[in-house]
Amino acid sequence: MDRIRVKICGLRTEADVLAVAAAGAAYAGFNFFPKSPRYVMVDQARLLALAAPVGLAKVALVVDATDAVLDAIVEGVPLDMLQLHGHETPDRVAEVRARYGLPVMKVVGVADEGDLPAIMDYALVSDQLLIDAKPPRNAILPGGNGLAFDWRLVAQRRWLRPWMLAGGLTAENVAEAIRLTNVRQVDVASGVESAPGVKDAGRIKAFVEATERGLG
Repeated sequence: MDRIRVKICGLRTEADVLAVAAAGAAYAGFNFFPKSPRYVMVDQARLLALAAPVGLAKVALVVDATDAVLDAIVEGVPLDMLQLHGHETPDRVAEVRARYGLPVMKVVGVADEGDLPAIMDYALVSDQLLIDAKPPRNAILPGGNGLAFDWRLVAQRRWLRPWMLAGGLTAENVAEAIRLTNVRQVDVASGVESAPGVKDAGRIKAFVEATERGLG
């Protein structure tokens, strides 16, 4: 039986990276959004990426980043994927993908059915999709708010690209989310923290283990 591929986002210490790898997660996410409590600078992220064991995919989360910001990140950090978590248009996604030659994951926020058509638009220009809860109006953070959306909106759906579910996931609810939606990849940040930006190795392990129950 295939395992659920887990992405743990917002890693800030080498211990975080090693805990993610030990738990069996597939992706390690580094957050380059300065307003986030999970923010890391390029030099810091480089050390974290170099500490990642072979096979752990390293993902850079950016929000409406300019080419100059992306240049610095891509040149300074050994990465496997870029995650665009802002208001990037499909044209901008295609531009970033072409400029850096890295796979691109586009985040699409969902609150109701009216948000679903955008998923198809971004599927045409990205390598993967991350479907997250749309942040509240005037929210400072585009994600990582610990909020879920109605998973029935994306239940049993297929798009042109592999997709990942995010938004309010925890060890307590992730198995239910997997069973309901049939998703094969999940993303978590705040759901494995003891405080904003502080990862908990025990919660990371429990979360990854809980995803396996969703396949039962």
